[in-house]
Amino acid sequence: MAAWGERLAGVRGVLLDISGVLYDGGEDGGTPIPGSVEAVARLKLSKLKVRFCTNDSQKSRRDLVGLLQRQGFDISEGEVTSPAPATSLILKERGLRPHLLIHDGVRSEFDQIDTSNPNCVVIADAGEGFSYQNMNEAFRVLMDLEKPVLISLGKGRYYKETSGLMLDVGAYMKALEYACGIEAEVVGKPSPEYFQLALKEMGVEAHEAIMIGDDIMGDIGGAQRCGMRALQVRTGKFRPSDEQHPEVKADGYVDNLAEAVNLLLQHAIK
Repeated sequence: MAAWGERLAGVRGVLLDISGVLYDGGEDGGTPIPGSVEAVARLKLSKLKVRFCTNDSQKSRRDLVGLLQRQGFDISEGEVTSPAPATSLILKERGLRPHLLIHDGVRSEFDQIDTSNPNCVVIADAGEGFSYQNMNEAFRVLMDLEKPVLISLGKGRYYKETSGLMLDVGAYMKALEYACGIEAEVVGKPSPEYFQLALKEMGVEAHEAIMIGDDIMGDIGGAQRCGMRALQVRTGKFRPSDEQHPEVKADGYVDNLAEAVNLLLQHAIK
């Protein structure tokens, strides 16, 4: 692998995943990953542009930012690209009326959306809401549509909380795809459109940006397919087998966000 100076040359913008990189969530709000609060502060004092890019679909953007601020992070709503507001905009633009299979914590993002007589299903990380009854209701809505539309807020397989690994929305999305014989539209990582939205909001080109995440497929693979570079942290959902993944190879592996920021400040900024 090339030297760090070569791998990080020309980076002007940094996309940061949140869960598993900044903090591990939990019923009590979770805990910051050691060194991450200080790492974000150092990054924002540098010449690099910073944007937070998350697939979290259990909390509204406002609630997520408030939680992180209480943990000490320097972060504002306007700096966060998250799937629920992006999905709400898509629904309005296309005149879609969703049946919502989502967590109550993110329902406020859809307050202005007409949900009568649904002509699509929106699925997010509903947590305990993924009961047989609720999944079957979503299945029935899709099967009753002439042209069924399933929109999924991300397609992650699992994520890490302080209590351990948790199944993510992707597992339930796949169940509905299989049962209905359809393919979901994904709003969130690893969707190319989602990364492009984050880059546009940050104001940098793909070749000038680097993604820092814990998900080898969603963060690393998704970013690289868009022409970005990507570093994987060995925190959050990281598994040692990720470093020998048959399809995706990160541009570098670091122990945590603090190490990644140290490298960026040494080699990306001239």
